[in-house]
Amino acid sequence: MTRTITLPRPYQNYVYAYPHKTAYRALTPRPALAELWAGESRRALSLYLHIPFCEVRCGFCNLFTRVGSPDGLTGRYLDALTRQAEAVRAALGDAETPHFATAAFGGGTPTFLEADELTRLCDTAEDIMGADLRAIPLSVEASPTTVTADRLAVLAERGTTRLSLGVQSFIEQEARAAVRPQRRADVEAALDRIRDVAIPVLNIDLIYGIDGQTAATWRESLDAALAWRPEEIYLYPLYVRPLTGLNRHADPAAAERVWDDQRLRRYAEGRDHLLARGYAQISMRMFRRTDAPPQGPDDYACQTDGMIGLGCGARSYTSGTHYSFDYAVAPREVRAIIDTYTTTADFTRAVYGRTIDGDEAERRYLLQSLLQAEGFAVADYRQRFGHVPRDSFPAELDALAERGWLADPESGHLRLTPEGLAYSDAIGPEFFSPAVRAAMAAYEHR
Repeated sequence: MTRTITLPRPYQNYVYAYPHKTAYRALTPRPALAELWAGESRRALSLYLHIPFCEVRCGFCNLFTRVGSPDGLTGRYLDALTRQAEAVRAALGDAETPHFATAAFGGGTPTFLEADELTRLCDTAEDIMGADLRAIPLSVEASPTTVTADRLAVLAERGTTRLSLGVQSFIEQEARAAVRPQRRADVEAALDRIRDVAIPVLNIDLIYGIDGQTAATWRESLDAALAWRPEEIYLYPLYVRPLTGLNRHADPAAAERVWDDQRLRRYAEGRDHLLARGYAQISMRMFRRTDAPPQGPDDYACQTDGMIGLGCGARSYTSGTHYSFDYAVAPREVRAIIDTYTTTADFTRAVYGRTIDGDEAERRYLLQSLLQAEGFAVADYRQRFGHVPRDSFPAELDALAERGWLADPESGHLRLTPEGLAYSDAIGPEFFSPAVRAAMAAYEHR
């Protein structure tokens, strides 16, 4: 008798980092940064600078960001970021000179800053933190309306190697449905300016699952993006989250399974379209043109610790602690956190975070390896943790194998099948620890 296998819902939780910040809690007592970084390797750090401002809040957005910057707020924010950078650099000490292997400006929208403010941001990364931006991969997130010629000139001159443009849809009606009003002509003009400054890697973000989107309009957006031959394309499923613009209008009785099926079809159509046009799949969301230039040796090796985040929405990683500032989604709470950050004088201690013990470190490594299309070698895992993944996660791996989501599970390499990759947002949560699950469930969205 054949047993029916019930598949989980495919869109549960985007695992771009583990544990999520909703699992962080106030640290009591607050540890000194010098203590957290004592004994940590500084040979290949990542540097992340967070700018929590946007010109408009998209209907699907649940990121830590606010709309606009009244009364010189960006200047005060950069003042605080400078103070934080000075405190972090002092905490690292002189025992081992920090070396940054990668850098990124994220948000929000970093290009919300004016050109002179972007120059100041780069100066903070270089002059205070010691990152040589012209010698390492530097990725910057942007929106079509903010990539003006003067801003792009600063980014190109300071060594930006990758610019990620949040287009989401080239169809104006779909953009309005996602509460992201934009004219296609303006998007195309922005792409033209980006190509003019010859930043090596252009990424275009697109979203599937928007209300009214069809196979034909999805193909139109894909082809519009492909016309620019971007080195990378990210395909994101639309999520509707609490406290976002779309959620306020969501029908609680909507047939979620129907929407799941629609998103899975759009995903498969987009994936197959890109694979047939010279792109390789790196993860569920990321596709890279096969002849694109590399972004450095640690391009997608997210498993290692050693990240310094500056800005009130950034997180930092040591081998034993992940830490950040307070987190919220609701606009009023976000504004309050930003205001608190800009008036903070003492940045020498971590405020919110979570201890990463051996079990959590193992889960993090497995998640961020398995959810990449290439998977990982079991031998590398054994060398790092002293045992194989099945010793720690037999039930979870058996479930993946039973669903047909592991390619050759008995081999020495764990890798998801194409269907498994499509269900990445369901696979990730299955490996969350009970403690992280409880913390995330107890978090009250603000």
